[in-house]
Amino acid sequence: MPPTIDHPAVRRVLEAARRKGVELEVTVFDESTHTAEEAARAVQAELGQIVKSLVFVLPDEEAEPEPILCLVSGPNRVDLGRLAAVLGRSDVRRANAREANDLTGFVIGGIPPFGHSRRVRVVMDPDLGRFPTVWAAAGLPNAVFPVAPATLRMLADANVAPIAEERRQADIQATS
Repeated sequence: MPPTIDHPAVRRVLEAARRKGVELEVTVFDESTHTAEEAARAVQAELGQIVKSLVFVLPDEEAEPEPILCLVSGPNRVDLGRLAAVLGRSDVRRANAREANDLTGFVIGGIPPFGHSRRVRVVMDPDLGRFPTVWAAAGLPNAVFPVAPATLRMLADANVAPIAEERRQADIQATS
């Protein structure tokens, strides 16, 4: 594995963790870890251990939309109905790439769970808690760090809630 590179996006993530008393070990790969599958292969972990950082938005008539960051286990997909119930708003929608970048300060594939350019409300998939260690993006599409789910929750100031689509039994057996 290549060493950590000195990049402003990675530094923001490391500094945000340090402010909460946590030292992270970021690894930067030559190949992309943009998708959950690529990240799992690169770190030699199960797909479920990969944290997908997905940006959603709540519209605001008078201001910029409010970003909502969903931290989701690799094989899972966000159920908009469940997310709407957690947020108490039915008008939540997925952010486009430009909105995600503008609202977090990071590009898709490298969006970390914390260290954003503005305050972001975070909702975490409880499935991430099934693992002792999960892997999250560190600010670049080829940079990741390992972290315990409880530490991730604290660093991201996340609310843990069931936001993933129900998976059929056949899907569950296929990923086990």
